[in-house]
Formats: sequence, C-alpha cells, structure tokens
Amino acid sequence: MTGTSRRISGYRVEDYRAGCCHAWGPADGGEAAAAESGQPPTGQSDTLASLVIADDLPDGLVIADQAGRVEVFNAAAARLTGTLATDALGRDVCEVLPLRDADGRSWWACTDPYNGLWTRTRHPEASLYLPDGTEILATMGYVRERRRDPTATRRVRRVVVSLRGAEPRARLERSRADLVSTVAHELRSPLTSVKGFTATLLAKWYRFTDDQKMVMLETVNSDADRVTRLITELLDVSRIESGRLEVHRQVVDIPAQVRRIIAGRVAAGDPADRYRLTVNGTLPEIWLDQDKVDQIICNLVENAVRHGAGTVTVVIEPVDADGDQGDSAQVVAVSVRDQGEGVAPEVATRVFRPFWRTKRRGGTGLGLFIVKGLVEAHGGTINVLRAPGGGAEFRFTMPAGTPDFG
Repeated sequence: MTGTSRRISGYRVEDYRAGCCHAWGPADGGEAAAAESGQPPTGQSDTLASLVIADDLPDGLVIADQAGRVEVFNAAAARLTGTLATDALGRDVCEVLPLRDADGRSWWACTDPYNGLWTRTRHPEASLYLPDGTEILATMGYVRERRRDPTATRRVRRVVVSLRGAEPRARLERSRADLVSTVAHELRSPLTSVKGFTATLLAKWYRFTDDQKMVMLETVNSDADRVTRLITELLDVSRIESGRLEVHRQVVDIPAQVRRIIAGRVAAGDPADRYRLTVNGTLPEIWLDQDKVDQIICNLVENAVRHGAGTVTVVIEPVDADGDQGDSAQVVAVSVRDQGEGVAPEVATRVFRPFWRTKRRGGTGLGLFIVKGLVEAHGGTINVLRAPGGGAEFRFTMPAGTPDFG
C-alpha cells in the first residue's frame, strides 16, 4: 500500500501505509474535492483530524471499508493474529479475521455488520477464537453516513475492530479463583471448629468441667482471631491494589518495637533463645506508621519461624543510599534472618506475589505481598537475600529524617 493514491471513504489519501490512518469523516462529493485540494471542507473543521500512527497503538486495530476490504491493519493486530499486514490489506475482513465464538459460530455471521440494524453503533467486547484456538478479545464499532433525515437508513462506511490479547484477563481470572479458593480453605477450618465447639457447649454445657469449657472457649477465641486476621489481610490487599493505603507517620523506635514483638512471642510459648536482636550504629530519627511497621516486622518474623529454622535474627542499622553502613545515613535497614534452607534464586522474584506459597507449609500466601505493599507505601524497598550464615534474609529499608508534610 505504500506510495499508493486511492480514495478511502470520500477522501484521497497519499502515501498510505498499513500502520498509518487518518481520522476520516463522512464526506460527499464536495467534501472529497476539498480533501483532495488539501483544505478541510466548509463547516467541517474537525473532518481532517491529526494523523494517527496505528502501529503505535497498544491494541490491534483493523479498519474495513464499506465493501468489507481491510484498509488498516496495524502491528499489534499482526502480532495477535499471526497475519502480516501486507497479506491482510485489501482482502475481505471476514477472511483476514475468521473469528468464532466459544460455540464455533462465525462472529461475522452473528453480527452481520453491513446488513444489520442501522441503529447499531458498536458491539461490546467479546471473547472470540482464531482457527488455531488463540483467544482474542474483540470490540467492533461502526462509522455510518450522516443524513439530515434522522429516519433515513445510514449505511456503514467503515467497520473498526479493536483486538486485545486475552492473557491479562486470564491472569485476572486465575487471581480471582486463587482468592476464592484461598479464602474458602482458610475460613473452613476455623469456622468448622467454632461451630463444633459452640454446638457442643450449647448441647452439653453441664456435662463438662470448668477446665474443659475453658479449653473449648480458648480454641473458639483463637479460631475467631484467625478469621479476623484473614479478613484484615484481605482488606490490606484490597487497599494496596487500589492505592488507597493511608500512612500516618510519627517518630518510631524500631528496636523497641522489635523487642516488644519478640517478648510477645516468648510470652506465647516460644523459647527466648530462638530470637536475637542486633542494632548497629546510631539510628537516625525515622517517621513511619507505627501500626504498619509492627505488621511488617510481625509478618517477617512469623515467616522466618514458619518457613525457616534455628535462630531468628533481626539486624537494624543505618545505611546510606548505596547500602553502605554509616551513622550519617538517611536510610534505616532492617534484616530478618533465619537459619533454614533459604530461598532459591529462581523463586526469589515470586515470593512477594499474592497467594504464593511453598509446597511444604501452609498460610494464605498474602503475608509477604502485604509486607512489600506496606514497605513501598513508606517509600522503602524490600528484597530477599541469602543470609550470611545460610538461610533466608528479608531486608527492607525505610527513608529516615523528617518527612515533607507540605
């Protein structure tokens, strides 16, 4: 098509090529003549719009004329369909895009774009398939003739088809399925326990001793906390993904928070020698959301206990922007290390994804995803490394100094 001169929808387009198209408007003979002279038609200042480079569009674009011949076939359309633009231009659009629905029916036969109701302007996005089974999301719009008489039939001058790959939607659907599966699995166990113990207590209250009743009620309370924790995690995921996470900053003493978290785990029954806290250098003043920092450290310590082994060491130190230690640094680094098997390099890039879980251990798979979101909400970074003595090291950094409240 390069270098050709031909009429398209009433206008003459010079040096037309597959990847370029004008935003043509409807034209009669006078408008076509005006277009050929290089001047916009009288009273139609927006008829000749600016040039659109179709190859720069992220989605596939296919435009067919009033006879159904392909006039525009951009690079994205060629990539999605596996058809070269040079092979598509000038051919019938039904042959270039032999799209069928899930039942095997021809999309073109069902929509009948050139002979259907003249009131139609577009077709909503539909999931369609190419002959090789490739799924494509297609949307079709009509460009019709303008008529002064609103009751007159408006013929189709162009059919515009937009194409998108189905992979992003498939990933979203898998993510939703994972969410439903995870929530159902995590809720079933504690709710079954709560239902069982409460039903037993209601039916046979006087048959149990006070100690037995206390054990049952403590189990119900623990399972209720588990359900509450899961719901909180799901709310955090929703806020992180929607960008609605709020950070309320105040001066935070990170070592004191770590000591309090360790003391709580020891009081819950963990051996005191399981944990170690190391503070290197003088820490600068740091403004963070105290509740969210607690959540970050609790999740990382819980992850080290559940998936690691040996002593869990928390190292807090000031570092400069390049990662070197220094008392004048404006960044505080916190490392949580264990002595387990560590994280394989090929897995390290996936541990912060939602619903990622190891095969050996349980959990919702949301903890590290939430940690990453909370750290980044403070302007920090987090990554997983190999601990100096073996095992995994989750290291996050937070900017120090007084934030700009302006």
